[in-house]
Amino acid sequence: MSISVTHNYTDQPEPEFSAEKLLEVQRFINMYPEGKQKSALMRILHLAEEEFGGWLSVPTMNYVARLLNIQPIEVYEVATFYTMFNIEKPGKVVLEVCRTGPCMLVGSDQIIEYIENKLDIKVGQTSADGMFTLKTAECLGACGYGPMLQCGKHYHEHLTPAKVDELLDTLRKEHSDK
Repeated sequence: MSISVTHNYTDQPEPEFSAEKLLEVQRFINMYPEGKQKSALMRILHLAEEEFGGWLSVPTMNYVARLLNIQPIEVYEVATFYTMFNIEKPGKVVLEVCRTGPCMLVGSDQIIEYIENKLDIKVGQTSADGMFTLKTAECLGACGYGPMLQCGKHYHEHLTPAKVDELLDTLRKEHSDK
């Protein structure tokens, strides 16, 4: 996966943590030996994603690199490798469907295709109304309960098209006024 330069980042304001969050960043860095500040990268990326709109823009990743005194590419490599990070602005709800072998054997590919058709999007895209982003994930650790997906901190197992419809309706109602 590569970082797409389809946006003009020059007009985006430079992100900056509050003084309180910078103390938290420093606490993360101090957990590791001198010269090993890169070890705090994932924790700081989670913090940055939480603080700066739910995703990691290029300016945000550059800011994190400066905080850790590492090269921006080192941040991009981590942010693009792990599916838990969003490098494009996601919808209000992110659906991550497990796509590994055990889930695939019981229909995850069909569930992914069903969601794509239902929301008129492809994996990695966000629905036109900005509500749903569809992603796939490597093993969500529920091999006996597939096909399954993760939505935030919640897992939805033994999925069928009917269960997907019910889930999408519920999520739309829960998030439509936010």
